[in-house]
Amino acid sequence: MIRILGVSLAVVFAMLSLFHIFWAAGGQFGGKAAVPVVNGERLFNPSTFGTITVAAALILAMLVVLGRIGFWGAALPVWIFHLGVSGISLLFTMRAIGDFRYLGFFKSVSETDFARWDTWVYSPLCLFIAVAAFLTNFYKDQNSIMDFEFYRRIKE
Repeated sequence: MIRILGVSLAVVFAMLSLFHIFWAAGGQFGGKAAVPVVNGERLFNPSTFGTITVAAALILAMLVVLGRIGFWGAALPVWIFHLGVSGISLLFTMRAIGDFRYLGFFKSVSETDFARWDTWVYSPLCLFIAVAAFLTNFYKDQNSIMDFEFYRRIKE
């Protein structure tokens, strides 16, 4: 079950990355609701480099999640993936909570297109990602640090 959740999370990261690559390549679909707006002006204008950097970070998150559920075998120590997925969970929890002004569940600005999308799509998606990443850390494989047998084998 947790492995299916991890694969689902990896697919979400891949799709989000593709959206960012699309926007970096000049795509317009969904772009108007992707950045907070105040008084009719965007709070910031993402650069192509910045958008590609976000896409790369999302691909990296996908690879970390896949590593945590054992898709990379023993290529890297499990604790690296464990810490990475913990970081993903923390980061997306903070994003779901927001800055109490423009984004997140507790934002005060709520009349813009971005705010509506953030309330109904972005923040719930961030919360799903945070919970899914948290639960993915409970995946047990033969080298898992969550498995108490792992500690016993280290002592031997």
